[in-house]
Amino acid sequence: MNGPPQSPDDGYERPGGGQARIPGPRGAADDLDPGHAPRLMPPPIELPPFEPVPFEPAPPPSHSVLKSLLGAWALAACSAEETQAVEDHLTECAPCAEEALRLRDAVGLLHPEENLDLKPLLRSRVLEDCLGKRPARIPVPVWASPYDTETARLDALLQDFGDSEWHTPVRLKWFEEERRRSQRTTVAGVIGHLLSVDGLIASALGLDDPLGPDAPKGGPTLRTEHFWGASPYPVTRQVRDPWREQGHTLVRTVSFAGRGVAELAVDYGGFALPLGDAFLERAFECWVHAWDIAEAVDYPYEPPSGPHLHGMIDLAARLLPSALAQRRRAGLAAPARGLVAAGAPGRTLHLEIEGAGGGGWDIALDSPGAKPSPERTVAEIALDGIEFCQLAAGHISPEEARWASTVTARRSAMSCSRRPH
Repeated sequence: MNGPPQSPDDGYERPGGGQARIPGPRGAADDLDPGHAPRLMPPPIELPPFEPVPFEPAPPPSHSVLKSLLGAWALAACSAEETQAVEDHLTECAPCAEEALRLRDAVGLLHPEENLDLKPLLRSRVLEDCLGKRPARIPVPVWASPYDTETARLDALLQDFGDSEWHTPVRLKWFEEERRRSQRTTVAGVIGHLLSVDGLIASALGLDDPLGPDAPKGGPTLRTEHFWGASPYPVTRQVRDPWREQGHTLVRTVSFAGRGVAELAVDYGGFALPLGDAFLERAFECWVHAWDIAEAVDYPYEPPSGPHLHGMIDLAARLLPSALAQRRRAGLAAPARGLVAAGAPGRTLHLEIEGAGGGGWDIALDSPGAKPSPERTVAEIALDGIEFCQLAAGHISPEEARWASTVTARRSAMSCSRRPH
């Protein structure tokens, strides 16, 4: 039969029609045909092994850069890294080190010099302002306030003392039996003296005696000599802490004790004082010896405030009749011209104290028990408050005080003559 030519059954699908067939196995010729060749993957690329690149620190700044930073370094305006670089460079470069010192000195001149010394009355003013705004629940008694203030002022003076200042020689002066006496010690020795005598008040309040259980029974002189001789070594700055702690304890104790404690007697060996007067006496001696210390180290020291100074002068004036009687018993003063019964008016000395803390006092001359009477005034003395305290402390002689009182009297007379009548 004639029909369309049959396509060869070679396993390939013919375009244009025809039934799709499953391809048969390929022949060797097919493997040589590029169109039928399998696609091959390219071979992998081999990379060289990874080696970390070493970190190289930045080179140090050059000499010119570091020199340009000296001004900023002197003003503390450099970063931490720049400051470290400059300071490392200064240890190696002498010219830059000299320039840095000059720049630092110049920076210091840009700031005005300030006085770092605290004013003596600063603490009192701060406390007064604080108490005025909110009173303390347990205030310090009025009669203990001068002692609290004077010990704080002396402690402020001692605060910045170095070892050399603590061993500065100080000469304590007083009068005994019409003769000038003196004792050479140091700043530390003076504080030891104050610690020892303040212990009399501590014992009266039932507190521990700073001299221990073997403390001698006697007055201030015996206790001080015992303290100075108790150790083979000189007193050092270590005495400041126990002295200040004892002062705080005394003030704290009487503040919590109540009103009746002021009448407690403090034994001074040959005489006794009420606790209130004993605190005034200790405040007076603290100020006097602080003055001694300030003179030894060539430092200015202000007197107490007016009210506190008035209390100290008042105590000295009240003790004058007893002091006169003691001098009569020792044969150092003329006997009284007449016997006066206790409470009866007798011869009177009018003492006029001028300046801060001053006032007028009438003092009985014949007996401590006599009553001063303005009508029986036989003499008047005018003194400056500081000069009177120096006399009471034994720092000046009665002859020097007599000369000072004459000058004061002349000044008062001249002042009165200028007043309009």
